[in-house]
Amino acid sequence: MPPPTTSTPTTKDPAQTTQAPTTVELSLEERLTLATTAITMRLDEAAAAYLVNTAHIATDPVDLANVLTVPLTPTLQPQGPAYRTPVAALLQRAHHRVVAGGWCTGALLDPDGARCLYGAIRAEARGDHRLEADAAAVLLEAIRRQFGDDVDSVPAFNDAWGNGRVPVRMLDQAAGLADVRGI
Repeated sequence: MPPPTTSTPTTKDPAQTTQAPTTVELSLEERLTLATTAITMRLDEAAAAYLVNTAHIATDPVDLANVLTVPLTPTLQPQGPAYRTPVAALLQRAHHRVVAGGWCTGALLDPDGARCLYGAIRAEARGDHRLEADAAAVLLEAIRRQFGDDVDSVPAFNDAWGNGRVPVRMLDQAAGLADVRGI
C-alpha cells in the first residue's frame, strides 16, 4: 500500500510574494549626502585600523628644546656666492641693500628708505671713499659693457630707468666682474 500523501493548500502566503523593486529618484543633494556619508564611514574605519595597527609602536616624547625655530616673517638673504674681495663684497652688499630696502631714482635715499645704485654703494662703503670709488668704477664699466660707452655715470644710468629691475641686475653683474678681477 502506498504511503499517504499530504497536500499543500493552494493559498499563497503574503510574505512569500515578491514585488518588483520600486526606484526612487534622488536629488543631487541627496546623492552627495549619501556619498559623503559613505566616504566618512570608510575614513573612520581606516583611522580605527591605523590606530589598531600602530598601537604597539613606542614613541618618545619630543623635547621642544631641541626643535629649531625660524622667524615667522621671512628675511631676504643675499643671493649667490659670498665674495671675498673687498670691491666685489661691497657691490654684493649694495645689491642686497637695494633688493631688501627698495630702489629709487633722483636721490641717494628717498623718504621710504629706498636707495639708488650709488646711494647703496655709498651706504655699504661706510665712509671708505677709495672703496666707494673703486666699486662705482667697476659698476660703470659693467654698465658700459652692456649698454655702450654713451652712459655718462652711474647716477645717470640709474635715473634713466622707470623700474629697478635692470639697475639692480647690473649691481649683481658688477660684483661678479670685481670678483673675477680679484678686487
